[in-house]
Amino acid sequence: MDLLKELKERAGLTNEQAIKTFEILKEYVGGKVPVFLAGTVEKWFNDIEKKAEAAGKEEKDNDFLEH
Repeated sequence: MDLLKELKERAGLTNEQAIKTFEILKEYVGGKVPVFLAGTVEKWFNDIEKKAEAAGKEEKDNDFLEH
């Protein structure tokens, strides 16, 4: 389960709230890790964002009301 979906389901956040929470987490974690891990953390969060965007596009493509 991706992080944004989990934030929405478990915390009851709207999509906008989940995205803002994700951005805050990304900044917070990025600021707490040693410099040599910063690139890895950035890549990890970017991968999460890409998966969430792809899942959102797929959900929209599969919504018969959108066509």
